[in-house]
Amino acid sequence: MDSFIGIDIGTSACRACAIDDQARVLAEARIPLPAPKRSGDHVEQDPGIWWQCLLATLDALNPLIAHTRIRRLALDGTSATLLLCAPDGTPYTPGLMYNDCRAVAPAERIRQAAPADSAANSPCSSLAKLLYLKDHVAAPDYLALHQADWLSGQLTGNFGISDENNALKLGYDPLLRCWPDWLRSLNLADGCLPDVVAPGEYVSMVSKALAARWNWTSAVEVVAGTTDSTAGFIATGAQRDGTGVTALGSTLVLKVLSPQPVFNARHGIYSHRLGDRWLVGGASNAGGAVLRRLFSPCDIRRYSRLLDPSRCTGLDYYPLPAIGERFPVADPDLQPRLSPRPASDLEFFQGLLEGLARIEQQGYRRLAAFGAPYPEQVITVGGGAANRAWTQIRAGMLGVPVTCAAQQEAAYGAALLALRR
Repeated sequence: MDSFIGIDIGTSACRACAIDDQARVLAEARIPLPAPKRSGDHVEQDPGIWWQCLLATLDALNPLIAHTRIRRLALDGTSATLLLCAPDGTPYTPGLMYNDCRAVAPAERIRQAAPADSAANSPCSSLAKLLYLKDHVAAPDYLALHQADWLSGQLTGNFGISDENNALKLGYDPLLRCWPDWLRSLNLADGCLPDVVAPGEYVSMVSKALAARWNWTSAVEVVAGTTDSTAGFIATGAQRDGTGVTALGSTLVLKVLSPQPVFNARHGIYSHRLGDRWLVGGASNAGGAVLRRLFSPCDIRRYSRLLDPSRCTGLDYYPLPAIGERFPVADPDLQPRLSPRPASDLEFFQGLLEGLARIEQQGYRRLAAFGAPYPEQVITVGGGAANRAWTQIRAGMLGVPVTCAAQQEAAYGAALLALRR
């Protein structure tokens, strides 16, 4: 039996999923990741932590699929998480995480050079992080790689390759499918940008040393991956234009399948190519991370059972974990709005869920205002997808059917990329 592996490096864990040639799940494994270091708008992590976690995850998965012949592997990572490394992959810097927004001055340089609708126009973009890092690290010969790029390189020994989805916020032009000329004005080092291929395209083979570690007797291909939210979309199996997918994880990510792309950096809107169509979307900094900070897992489960979706609290919260927002508005100075806090913790909890649902509603309306289809249905993935009462609240605000995806894991979407190459 042939098997195909997808690996998802998320914000809280590394997950792996193996499927057969009929896309049926054979086995799964999960190893938790420690939280990144946070100090104000600085959010970073040692890339070595990602690698050790990935190895441990494959160590756990491998015995469960030892009876299969592993054919291909694909990997997704958090969008716009970037590091600088040597050509052999040795990290020069920590990984600046997707929600690290320290690169305000570099973002202004990008604004002066880039088209207004470029997805690189943000202090949180991977291009802004590249400019910040190269100004703060003495590295004469470096590569700028995203989390998924670098980890794929670790698996193969072949560094310097990215995919079209991860490269988007590094300035890549997905329409012309090349690095644009305006990047030259930013004085980047020659050869620092990766070669870009389509998600699912062949990259290289798993190194002989790692194949020996897992006793893989046949050659295993590594194919180009994607971002975590795009992998989550692929996992749902959504095929029709006008299908929206909301990822309710640590952050809130919206995507809708569209026949044409939409770009609007001012409002944090970008488009990922998916075959001949586009995933138009945006990512808010609000999400489940706020809930976990304010409530224990036990309280979240208990209050979720007690919610009354038919009664609106009237509370007007914008539940950010820290100052700064990316979408539906791109405002690095936006303050969290978590007050007034009522005496009832249950009412406070429901008010927060309503606030997140309101951000989702505003997000899809914003996408539609700039040319994407307003969703005819919304499929939900992520930790919040199983909360039935919250689903009712969200469906009421969105005005369309909201369902839970049969397949919840981005790792499954990455495995589909490996299968469908």
